[in-house]
Amino acid sequence: MIDWSVHLPALQVIVPMLTAPLALLLRPRGLAWAAALAASLFAFAIAIMLTLGVLNGQTFTYQMGNWPAPYGIELGVDAFSALLLLVITGASALALLGGRRSLDADIEEERQPLFYAAWLLALAGLVGIPVAADAFNVFVFMEISSLASYVLIAGGRDRRALPAVFKYLIMGTIGATFYLIGVGLIYLMTGTLNLADMALRIQEVADQKPILVAAGFITIGLALKAAVFPLHVWLPNAYTHAPNVVTVFLGACATKVSLYLLLRFDFFVFQPNLVGHELQFSYFLMPLAVLAILIGSGVALFETNLKRLFAYSSVAQIGYILLGASLISAAGLTASVVLMFNHALAKGTLFLAITCLAMRHSGLHLNNIADAAKHMPWTMGAFVVAGFSLVGVPGTAGFISKWYLITAALEQGTIGIALIAVIVASSLMALVYVWRVIEPAYFGDAKPDAQDFETATTREAPSVLLAVTWVAALANIYYGLAPSLPVTLSSNAAEILLRYVP
Repeated sequence: MIDWSVHLPALQVIVPMLTAPLALLLRPRGLAWAAALAASLFAFAIAIMLTLGVLNGQTFTYQMGNWPAPYGIELGVDAFSALLLLVITGASALALLGGRRSLDADIEEERQPLFYAAWLLALAGLVGIPVAADAFNVFVFMEISSLASYVLIAGGRDRRALPAVFKYLIMGTIGATFYLIGVGLIYLMTGTLNLADMALRIQEVADQKPILVAAGFITIGLALKAAVFPLHVWLPNAYTHAPNVVTVFLGACATKVSLYLLLRFDFFVFQPNLVGHELQFSYFLMPLAVLAILIGSGVALFETNLKRLFAYSSVAQIGYILLGASLISAAGLTASVVLMFNHALAKGTLFLAITCLAMRHSGLHLNNIADAAKHMPWTMGAFVVAGFSLVGVPGTAGFISKWYLITAALEQGTIGIALIAVIVASSLMALVYVWRVIEPAYFGDAKPDAQDFETATTREAPSVLLAVTWVAALANIYYGLAPSLPVTLSSNAAEILLRYVP
């Protein structure tokens, strides 16, 4: 009998990738969505099985075609990649499950098979990055996910998405080119693309300057893909003008995959081999993280479009993740990885609640949602839970993230006090911009002559979408009260990353 558990790392990628051409052929309406949802749920189940195996001490490595590494293609899953797989596949499954009616409204019927095929390719590319063990296949999966994401963002009826996608494409291509130049330099010096083999062979390179240059190219390229400040300019418009369900999916996981790759590459390949590189990493990224936290939160304070507001909030949250990593400590890296998980929960829930609002309101501006809580109490209830999680209110997942980050900063002495001041200031700004949405929704008066007044007085969001939104909202509370899963995976991930630092 075949032991399918051995093949789980390969199935994680193959299932959505092989379902994509099938979705392209499916007619009539609804079948392509069903195929995409089934593949996403299957991928989520695989991610859960991989996570349970990792938690039980199992090691997942897979040689494609039985060709041994470093010459063959190797896949692998550890605690760090398992956490990312949960986030990516969970976001895809929840967004598709709850978002069908929203997608029906946003995507013309004849283009839906193409749209769902692109969704599955994006999913395959995003899960391929955490399981790939060599630099070239990481690049392949990165490009598959990027090209498919361009299609998803431009797939809606909002024509403003086209210039946003063009900017995203230009920036993404520059980022990918930088990454490829860096990998090419390392390949010239070592003759290998396998990350583990690359880390060993770099030690044999006499002249380390090309490796240092490669580290610079790869770091900047991945920082651009991850929307690290000030390379974030593509993100706000891309999130704002994408179909609402696409924003749920990509907002929860896309930038985190690039951050994962940035940390994995730097801690595995460069920090063990370049003298003092951990300090270069810290000195380069910590100021950018602080600026991202303060400026991202500050801009969000003045935004009036809900999706744009929380897009800038994501820039600040990316800063939190980088801040933890830049501390180069077990506590800091644990906080950084916990933040990836908990921010995906909070931001995914917020964008789901915004999708609910968009189903009943003609605009997503603050002045369009006055009195929304009266007609959509369950939607706004989920929004409040997710907003509190984003701020870091005790009892929510976001509080666990902030707690670990502040604990890690305290270990740094004087500079840690300054960093804590930044975290507290940013949390207060998050409270203000979340309240700017809550106040008109609960205490505002809808104008009788408002464009969407009649629509706003009708009813709640569709029941399936509302149920999915509340599942995500309750997950924020559950992981705030019982955070053992993300904390265990994150502390294991931190241990794996620090194992290679001298």
